[in-house]
Amino acid sequence: MHSHGHHHAEAHSHGRPAGSSGVLGGAMAATLALVVVEFVAGTMGHSIALVSDGVHNLTDLPTILISWIAVRLSERPPTEEKTYGYHRSGILAAFVNAILLILVAVYILFESYERLRRPVEVRTTLMLWVAVFALCVNGGITLGLVSGRKDLNLRSILIHNFGDALSNVAIFAGGLAIRWTGSRWVDPAIGMAIGLMVLWSALGVLRESSHILLEGLPRNLKLDSVAQTILSVDNVKEVHDIHIWTIGTDLQAISCHVRIPDMHMEESERILRAIRERLAEHFHITHTTIQFERAGLPHEAGYFMPAPLRPSGK
Repeated sequence: MHSHGHHHAEAHSHGRPAGSSGVLGGAMAATLALVVVEFVAGTMGHSIALVSDGVHNLTDLPTILISWIAVRLSERPPTEEKTYGYHRSGILAAFVNAILLILVAVYILFESYERLRRPVEVRTTLMLWVAVFALCVNGGITLGLVSGRKDLNLRSILIHNFGDALSNVAIFAGGLAIRWTGSRWVDPAIGMAIGLMVLWSALGVLRESSHILLEGLPRNLKLDSVAQTILSVDNVKEVHDIHIWTIGTDLQAISCHVRIPDMHMEESERILRAIRERLAEHFHITHTTIQFERAGLPHEAGYFMPAPLRPSGK
């Protein structure tokens, strides 16, 4: 018996406030304006820190765009060709964006190293004013997304912009240090620190997006815990061939084989409903594909992940 169930609407609407699409649209416009200001000011003021932060903010645009598209498409139903909808498009774009981020980080580190070798005079007044402007932009975006922090998609943007705001504080402090001490190395040192932050962030995104694209087990789950939860349902004798993967940023799926005794179909439906409820409650797995098999039949060879698990005492 093969049973399939999913609850897309519940998974996608959780924690997403009304108007989040508008907030993300405003965030894109504000970030683009900030990038232009930092590039111009960094070039005119000879500040590699401002240019580095401008490049950093430029790489934020695809991330915000991905989140905005995800919000816009979240209610769009699957099609005959795309039976899972467009959930994976955001993950794929994040993978490509992470590779671009790594290249950008290498460029920032190289330019900062060259500036350390040959320091130039930095216009601290321009540097300070732009840092304040950038702090207002990133701080405003962060505050605008606080109400949507329960949504994984929006939370990633919130955390990223909070980190950007901290880098703006560092640039402001660096501008003051250059003005008071005349130390030209401070500016490229901040640029190098931002480059390392971009590299660290990119490697994390690349690692996580690769894991999802390779259908890896979600980081927040343990296979044995999920199996034991299924086994805790009455009349479930065995579970095997469990596969759990992430479809999109907030949609997790499972497929497995479950052995139950001979019974009327109405009784098996109760078991199926109980399994789904426990998976949703304990692990937020809302897309389930469960194949029932008759308990007591001989095992076939070649079971995959994991080996058959049976409840103790059953």
